[in-house]
Amino acid sequence: MAEIAVVPSCRVVLGGGSHFNGRLTNLSPKLQCRMLRPRPMLVKTQMTNASTYTSRISTDIPLYEIAGASFDQYLDDKPRVFRAIFPDKRRSQQLNEEEWRIHMLPIKFLFLTVYPVIDMRLKCKSNGTGYPPEVPCHISKLLELDIIRWELQGLDEMLEPSQFSLGVKGALYPDRSGLRSRLKGQLQMSISFVLPPMLALVPENVRRDVSESVLRGLVENMKNKVNCSLISDYSEFKRERPKTLT
Repeated sequence: MAEIAVVPSCRVVLGGGSHFNGRLTNLSPKLQCRMLRPRPMLVKTQMTNASTYTSRISTDIPLYEIAGASFDQYLDDKPRVFRAIFPDKRRSQQLNEEEWRIHMLPIKFLFLTVYPVIDMRLKCKSNGTGYPPEVPCHISKLLELDIIRWELQGLDEMLEPSQFSLGVKGALYPDRSGLRSRLKGQLQMSISFVLPPMLALVPENVRRDVSESVLRGLVENMKNKVNCSLISDYSEFKRERPKTLT
């Protein structure tokens, strides 16, 4: 177990029915604080027992733009971009301008079948403001993908992990710094969990192999959707836009 130090403020310690209050009322607040400086309270947590696994992937493919239908303009239509990556309308719904709920296909993990439900945010950023560290500031626009909420469905109560977190961070952008434009992107997916007692005896190497295999399959699937479905839809976008004379 990890121990986290939590130090209450002097105001909290001094406020309450402490038997020191009558003796210290004539002292300055700063001196009172020094004399009654509390020792840290230890709050125990089991996060150090959590198993964490991460998978990263990147894409770098040619991008063919035309005047009047740049990839920047395409990214502005976030609902269209989302539909290109997640075309199954039965398993997704738009929550607001930037967020969608996705009922993912079932995932088999060890002896379990899990039905994840995630809320994903798509957000455009431009002119280098708020870019991830790995994205150069000269990039004109990028689309950031981020999972902000999640839920695991289909698990028996006895098999639910006592702690679980899912993190997805991705960025997709056109890079025009070379002789020809290229579509680049990075995606990182990580999971962290504490197995329930019924599964706690599963060896670590088995957990690692299964977890990494699941993550690898998910990020590879996302990469294929970008390289195929998204590029195909962008080609359709170019055909729909009126050609601008240069």
